[in-house]
Amino acid sequence: MHKPGPGPAREGEASDMRIGIIGAGNIGGNLTRRFTAAGHDVLVANSRGPHTLTALAEETGATPVRAEEAAHGAEVVVVTVPLRAVPDLPSGLLDGAAEDVAVIDTGNYYPRQRDGRVAAIEDEGLTESRWTERQIGHPVVKAFNGTYAQDLLERPRPAGDPGRMALPVAGDDQAAKAKVRRLIDEIGFDTVDAGGIDDSWRQQPGTPVYGMRGGVDAVVQALGEASPRRPADFRGQRTAGPGTRAL
Repeated sequence: MHKPGPGPAREGEASDMRIGIIGAGNIGGNLTRRFTAAGHDVLVANSRGPHTLTALAEETGATPVRAEEAAHGAEVVVVTVPLRAVPDLPSGLLDGAAEDVAVIDTGNYYPRQRDGRVAAIEDEGLTESRWTERQIGHPVVKAFNGTYAQDLLERPRPAGDPGRMALPVAGDDQAAKAKVRRLIDEIGFDTVDAGGIDDSWRQQPGTPVYGMRGGVDAVVQALGEASPRRPADFRGQRTAGPGTRAL
């Protein structure tokens, strides 16, 4: 199930794509920096409007847009917003995107720290990214969710470098996953195929690979050591009723 990343991208293979980024926090902002530096045409949006992205646009050359416009013509769309904000994304979010658009979900579920309890994740056993798919109505590729934002700027390495980090990538659409893996390779990281979206619990918060800075072998091992049981710190608390206790 776990496969190492592809070899180095051939010159021009993954260049000059239009990429939409929805969310301009730490991960979204640094992906904007990395993708524009690699020569891609980046549209970036946040919840506060394009006027708040002027500095990032001037720094990177990205185009600030409204969230409804971020996917227009995009071959890759990155959804990098808090999980609790996913249901509030504009309807028709991917209208106007390329027919074969790959959607990257960088999100994590933090029920106690930020998001509140999501029954479909905890009671139905959905992975975080499967839940996100249902909200936006499109398959996703889970990537960058366990990556420190600053590492995107400070830790890229050329292919073959012994210190090159590897990132787990999960998704059901093999073509979309391959596109995402090529893009990650292009910006300086190896990848490991972590299986489908129903397997993406292996890279959720609290798992061995989450936050790892290792290479391919270390990531493969960490994925294999993951437990499907969600750690207590990443489970939401039920509202206590008569005769019950909050979990």
